[in-house]
Amino acid sequence: MTDLQETPAVPPVDEGADERLGYFVAGGALIVFGWGVAVGLNLLLHAAAAGGSYSLWTIHLSSTLGSYAKATLAFGTVSGIVGVVLLALARGSPKGRFVLPGAPYPWPVGEATTETTSGGTAASGHP
Repeated sequence: MTDLQETPAVPPVDEGADERLGYFVAGGALIVFGWGVAVGLNLLLHAAAAGGSYSLWTIHLSSTLGSYAKATLAFGTVSGIVGVVLLALARGSPKGRFVLPGAPYPWPVGEATTETTSGGTAASGHP
């Protein structure tokens, strides 16, 4: 007798995926958006307003950094540091081959075929 709560519906399959790809993408995105946009663009826009102030859509920019600009700088700095940590994790992880997650399709012959053609539950012994 098999305890159905203890057996998975689909047997676990280790495809040897490369988890480093996600670390590289996430780390690079955090560095680009954190340091490039939140820090670099923020400082560039404020430096462009050195002679006075101007408005960009609904944002008022001047040469002094306000509380929003300081918070953006802090957020960008922290997210860039997290991006560097993710890239360091990616470089330190063992290399694997890149595959999409999940079980392969079509199913290999003789594996993971649990469907019955009886159309009912009587074949499995359950009422």
